[in-house]
Amino acid sequence: MTIHLPDASGRLRAYEPRREPLALTSGTPFTSRTVFSAAHVVADPYADVSPDSPAAVDWDATLAFRRHLWSHGLGVAEAMDTAQRGMGLDWAGAAELIRRSAAEAKAVGGRIACGVGTDQLAAGSLEEIRKAYEEQLAVVEEAGAQAILMASRALAATAKGPEDYLETYGHLLRQAAEPVVLHWLGPMFDPALEGYWGSSDLDAATDVFLEVIAAHPDKVDGVKISLLDAQREIDLRRRLPQGVRCYTGDDFNYPELIAGDEQGFSHALLGIFDPLGPLAAEAVRVLDTGDVKGFRELLDPTVELSRHLFQAPTRFYKTGVVFLAWLAGHQEHFTMVGGLQSARSLPHFAKAYELADGLGLFPDPSLAETRMKTLLSLYGVAQ
Repeated sequence: MTIHLPDASGRLRAYEPRREPLALTSGTPFTSRTVFSAAHVVADPYADVSPDSPAAVDWDATLAFRRHLWSHGLGVAEAMDTAQRGMGLDWAGAAELIRRSAAEAKAVGGRIACGVGTDQLAAGSLEEIRKAYEEQLAVVEEAGAQAILMASRALAATAKGPEDYLETYGHLLRQAAEPVVLHWLGPMFDPALEGYWGSSDLDAATDVFLEVIAAHPDKVDGVKISLLDAQREIDLRRRLPQGVRCYTGDDFNYPELIAGDEQGFSHALLGIFDPLGPLAAEAVRVLDTGDVKGFRELLDPTVELSRHLFQAPTRFYKTGVVFLAWLAGHQEHFTMVGGLQSARSLPHFAKAYELADGLGLFPDPSLAETRMKTLLSLYGVAQ
């Protein structure tokens, strides 16, 4: 069978889908790296909502996807930007997601870490921002999950300089019950975070970030770096205190960063591991044996797909992630909270389908082909 896909110029070209998926199965836990997949949420397609309404979530499908990730040995990074925090999922929905996912993780023995932010605030004083963080931290800790201190739009808008970040994060780290992950999300993922840590100069911002960690190394399990700059991440991880991990959030350069070098390596907390879950897990198990070459041979070919999904404007990568979950059969529809399914073009979807199919990511290639043709027909592309 042949499918006709539109390219960036709108011209149709023939593509021959593969017939068999890549053979991947669940396996033993990882030994050399700690790996989290940030996971998307599945919208309720029958809910009568608008893009401005609170998110309507299909909880059964959302939790089933997390069980899929856990079955392959991956940890779940919950209620992060991949779950559309601040782009369709409000704090009330995120709190419910955290409680439900943490309970599910406990039931199946899965690892989970959850995002702590200030998205119940549009803006506020430093005291109000601290209280917002504290409210969310309490929800995560009460659920029995590890906390990920996410970057705050409100803090970025309110802070007058580095001292406000040092004070705010110092306050939160002192009261955290267990070591947390600090998340530095770059403005390519969220333009409202420009100048985080008190400066748009990344060297100066890095110094402040490291100062926060150095003051409380016992309260920092690790840092997640999402700047899409491999060398900057390498330089930063070499400056981390002993025992503080670096979790790469670089969806452009993750194979080399996870593989590491003679001076160290990055663990992983990645949105791209949502669609790549089973393949990523297989690659890490190969790495566990010391076979760096085999690891790279499995994971390097996925970078083209990741760079496509995360192309500018990067914050809309969630649309491609959910699109691939639909094609892969993890959900029965291509609907997103906030109506975000409209955020990418048909040529973008077509290329994502082709790249994912070429990698063998779809458990049922014929189902993926049928669903891709359904989408094409909705756009008026006859087959």
